[in-house]
Amino acid sequence: MLPVSTAPVVQFASHGESEARYDLDLSNAVCDKRSNEAIAPTEIANDAKAVLMISIESTDFHADRIARLQQELTSSGIDIAVFGPSADLLYLTGFDAHLSERLNLLVVPVSGKPSVVVPTLEAPLVGDASRLVSIHTWEDHEDAAALAATVIGNVSGKKIAAGNQLWTAFLLRLQTHLPGASWVEAAPIIRPLRMIKDWAEIDALTEVSRLTDEAWEEFIEGPAISGLTEVEALKRLSDLTAQRGLKVSWGICASGPNAASPHHHTGDRVIEDGDSVIFDWGGNLNGYNSDVTRTVFIGQPTEEFKKVYQVVRDANQATFEAVKPGVPLQELDRVARNLISDAGYGEAFLHRVGHGLGLEVHEEPYLVEGNTLPLQAGMTFSDEPGIYLKGKFGVRIEDTVVCTGEGGVKLNHATRDLVCMD
Repeated sequence: MLPVSTAPVVQFASHGESEARYDLDLSNAVCDKRSNEAIAPTEIANDAKAVLMISIESTDFHADRIARLQQELTSSGIDIAVFGPSADLLYLTGFDAHLSERLNLLVVPVSGKPSVVVPTLEAPLVGDASRLVSIHTWEDHEDAAALAATVIGNVSGKKIAAGNQLWTAFLLRLQTHLPGASWVEAAPIIRPLRMIKDWAEIDALTEVSRLTDEAWEEFIEGPAISGLTEVEALKRLSDLTAQRGLKVSWGICASGPNAASPHHHTGDRVIEDGDSVIFDWGGNLNGYNSDVTRTVFIGQPTEEFKKVYQVVRDANQATFEAVKPGVPLQELDRVARNLISDAGYGEAFLHRVGHGLGLEVHEEPYLVEGNTLPLQAGMTFSDEPGIYLKGKFGVRIEDTVVCTGEGGVKLNHATRDLVCMD
């Protein structure tokens, strides 16, 4: 089997004190073993290179992210931001706090050093983030919210932004101890940061996508899946993914008529000849996620299935080709939806065309009608059109795409050809 090694290679080179540039080396074409035709890894027409420019303060990514958050606080007129265990906290500090009935809280003032309120028994988990924050510990018999209020200080007339994943119980306790403050969601101030991936994040997403692709290529070259249950088939794929060092905690295998349900709960249905089978899965590497979908057919596909598969593949490619800075996010959904509708399957496209991807499998930005936010270099998202024919079958193809200054770059290169398995 040929290893999948076509994912972009991220190379960092300094360009001045406050600007960084990295080139995604896409110049090497590879041979798809099924079609035996040379293909460019990114499938960007007439373009073998994609360059992404990102301004950063330094290579200390977490310190830079905190500084940029404080700039957002200043421009938004917000005095303090607080975050519980979440992807937001991990993004800002590198601290993967334990989510439990014990309060962990990051407090970021509009200026000055942030603080972390943490149970004493979990303080060692702060790790390297301790260089960025002041640590305040509490014992089990103490009131953690009262300690947090002391750390935050007088908030009379001030505005506090609360992370969207902070538990309601913790938020209510904080509000009791911090009278006089007004409260807003933190999403509008953290969203602009997390939506635009820095080069280290894209490097991580590139690698986790490459390894996930490798697992798929080995899976489709492996033993037959006919006769396995959906659970058993998904386990085989998940095991191949985990063997490459990825953490696997979710996945979908939907066979036959079950494939017409986009978020089918993988079950005990036995895969059989004549089934379409959707696999939607991914892994996590150093905090960053892959999210891939491929559809196979067991045995010889029907003409109807081949037609639908081609429509979905064309929609996947058309969406990718529409990726350019400045294009409204909703336009990507429209491109896929119009193509599928023109083919007569518009009502069978049941979901948006994509979502952001990074520390969370689903995060901003969302590629959906009504989202007029313009694409920006560094945005990373799924491209996943699908057609679902109730009682018959479904088809979905999903890749991870990065928007660069010159267009889109696909991080997934596992074959999109129609694969027939036994």
